Amino acid sequence: MPLVDGRYKGRLYRALNPVYARTPLSGQGAALYGGRFNRKGDAALYTALDPATALREANQVGDLQPTTLVAYRADLGPVFDTRDVQALAAHGMTAAGLADAGWRADMLAGQPVPTQAFAQVLIKAGFAGLLVRSFAQGTTDANLNLVLWRWNYTASDRLDVIDDENRLGRL
Repeated sequence: MPLVDGRYKGRLYRALNPVYARTPLSGQGAALYGGRFNRKGDAALYTALDPATALREANQVGDLQPTTLVAYRADLGPVFDTRDVQALAAHGMTAAGLADAGWRADMLAGQPVPTQAFAQVLIKAGFAGLLVRSFAQGTTDANLNLVLWRWNYTASDRLDVIDDENRLGRL
């Protein structure tokens, strides 16, 4: 079970556009473009619980592009678990709403994006992020993402890049 008492402790993975490889904790790409669970202008880290899911998430459109895979050590929370259908409903969301493939078209058209509004509700409720299945092509319910809006925010929260050999510093 990835969450214990609403906290996630373990490894996370993120497949980055190499442009952001020197700043793997910034959330800058998500802030520039917006995402399923963050509005444009709001930083977020879209991480996965396994490397293959991270790669699928980062390369959802077109051919595989150059990608930098980064691993993190994480101990953070509280994390909202979207697999809890009752908790999801209590916060005004459904599993079908999470999976809605039209979110990007709505965002690009300047329309409200329900998953972004849902994220704002969770942020206001004090959640650091949410655990959610991946909706990238080829994934199943077993492929999980942890979307973070807050990391290294308090003394009890840690998200550290695993780069013992300073490989990112040599780019």
